[in-house]
Amino acid sequence: MQAAMVGWAHTRFGRLDEETLESLVLRVTTEALADAGVAADDVDSIHIGNLGGFDAQSFPAALPLQAAPDLRFKPATRYENACASGSAALHGALDRIAAGRSQIALVIGAEKMNALTTPEVACVLAGCSYQPEEGQLSFPGIFAQMAQAYFDRYGEQLDALAHIAAKNHANGALNPYAHIRKDLGFDYCRHASERNRMVAPPLKVSDCSTVADGAAAMIVVAPERIGDFRKAVGFRATAQVTDYLPMSMRDVIAFEGPRRAFAQAMTAAGARLDDLAFAEVHDCFTIAELLSYEAMGLAQQGEGARVILDGVSRRDGRLPINPSGGLKAKGHPVGATGVSMHVMSAMQLTGSAGDIQVPDARLGAVFNMGGSAVASYVSILEAIK
Repeated sequence: MQAAMVGWAHTRFGRLDEETLESLVLRVTTEALADAGVAADDVDSIHIGNLGGFDAQSFPAALPLQAAPDLRFKPATRYENACASGSAALHGALDRIAAGRSQIALVIGAEKMNALTTPEVACVLAGCSYQPEEGQLSFPGIFAQMAQAYFDRYGEQLDALAHIAAKNHANGALNPYAHIRKDLGFDYCRHASERNRMVAPPLKVSDCSTVADGAAAMIVVAPERIGDFRKAVGFRATAQVTDYLPMSMRDVIAFEGPRRAFAQAMTAAGARLDDLAFAEVHDCFTIAELLSYEAMGLAQQGEGARVILDGVSRRDGRLPINPSGGLKAKGHPVGATGVSMHVMSAMQLTGSAGDIQVPDARLGAVFNMGGSAVASYVSILEAIK
């Protein structure tokens, strides 16, 4: 038996001017506890993923306590691991449960990015790269370099990237939690225009995830407590891999960290790709989703375009990728993303995903990444009840 998610909550993602980091945290804390039917006093530990730097509140670990007085004096910790901060918080909870120090853990991911201007947001995110060599680059610039390196080695794949963007926007149009609920279509995503401007060649606006506010939370319990709850999604396996921070020290388009994380998790789960009903992967940029296809074994290196062009990763394909709309359409409030991906997957595995439901979903995968494939987290999740 393994630990399991037994309740969750998710705000809408987007530009939420009426919300603060505090209000987002309090909302998902309250709703996750209610969804699981857990009393605040029964929570043993609190784990919050938050990159920070966008909001004056740089110490958010204790904020959940304000949602319920009985959370006061519970151990609470903030986790930061770039865009994988949410998954880092989850792993902190899983480790504490495995050590026998928690039976019930509250895991939260939250970010309020739109407190800053877009250039200021870009500056904060740039700190997730290796400053001595990459400090002059934005993250669109970093992934644009990766896309160009891929094109130089394997051939130009602009059609494939546009199809990935269009797929994720079509999925996101059906997701009530998504930032962009509009099916933009292939032609819009394929061609640069006044509205779809070039951000960092060859990447356009439609190739980039959104700057968003939002939060998600889940209640994770020890194996022996699963029977106490009405629903449960189990962690059949998890993996965490960290690669070199400097891009100069690795082949960035080989995605070796994600590849290793996928292999470790799938082996530990005793699963094959054919066993998965869907996967939520870290499409911070469209090139990242294409490289994820190769890292997870859907295609050999240099052949990832076939996965989208042949329809494999579409919602009605053999392995739907990002049925939620992914970071591309759902949005990417950095600290919330890893938790959001797990909550969206839990909805799929309990048949409660509404219009984005994948039929007969019993096993799914989550891949959350920090930096330029530096931090890689993979979860294999299964429906228990």
